[in-house]
Amino acid sequence: MSDTTLRVLILLLVFGATLFAVDVVLQWMRSARNKQRAVNKRLEMIAHGADQAAIAAKLRRDSLAGGIDLPGALSGPGKRLEKMLRTSGLPYSPVQIAAWMAMAALSILLVVLAALVLTGVAVTPGVVVMVATFAGVVGIALPLLVFARKADRRHKKLTEQFPVALDIFVRGLRAGHPVASALDLLTREMADPIGSEFGLAVDEVTYGADLRDALQNMAERCDLDDMRMFVVSLAIQNETGGNLAEILENLSKVIRERASMAMMVRALSSEGRMTGTILTALPLLAFTALFLLNPAFYLDVAADPAFLPGFAGLVLLYFVGFFTIRRMVDLKV
Repeated sequence: MSDTTLRVLILLLVFGATLFAVDVVLQWMRSARNKQRAVNKRLEMIAHGADQAAIAAKLRRDSLAGGIDLPGALSGPGKRLEKMLRTSGLPYSPVQIAAWMAMAALSILLVVLAALVLTGVAVTPGVVVMVATFAGVVGIALPLLVFARKADRRHKKLTEQFPVALDIFVRGLRAGHPVASALDLLTREMADPIGSEFGLAVDEVTYGADLRDALQNMAERCDLDDMRMFVVSLAIQNETGGNLAEILENLSKVIRERASMAMMVRALSSEGRMTGTILTALPLLAFTALFLLNPAFYLDVAADPAFLPGFAGLVLLYFVGFFTIRRMVDLKV
């Protein structure tokens, strides 16, 4: 075989390999672009072939495995945990989250106590209280702070998206679409989280639920007063008649004015809210970091007789400050 023929074969092989690589890259980019076209999670699941029953089971968070039915003083915290998880969009029940946090705290407690025993540290009541506090902060308090932050961000996003969704809904009605078709338009045009929420409501209606009940469930899942007003407007128009597009257009204006006032209040109270956030999270984070980096800082004084009363007073003052700051920055608009 001559050198010229060998050179031509090598060039053909290089050309073929390059062409194959470019084709693979283009197919990957095309596939990624198709996946990104799904503007919300529900449409992405539909694009991957999931049936509507699986989608509803994945997205639905209204029942949350029956919620929590606790007696006495535990009923209030249980309902607040259920509301926070529903607003955050996590597809887990409060019972599951509470069980996981309790198991995490208990596991940390046992592991740390076992490590202290193996290292020869005397396990006194003060040490047990300190380690239990560390386990509670890491296993319960910090996850609750993360859930609360996630719920607040998702609630804020829903609040921002809902007036836009109302405008799209009104334009659909003015274009001649019926209510069900206009709602389906929202499921295809709106991004998460509100796009999937409207999609779940449309799926419930498809399976035979009443439109008002499906939208009411959505409003309860999102915990938005604006959505509740939207449901009431639909119900009143359904019973008394009238121009639904005009009603919802006026509602959209009211919601935007309320949102503008709420933003003004948030701006005026931003310093207090930031102070409350820092004073709530900083002691927990500082305690956790210091216990992990230098546990002797706490354990060396845990055997002192004044430790337990002083530590109990410190925890009491922390909770007094926590609830006081929350009352000060919890402004209703």
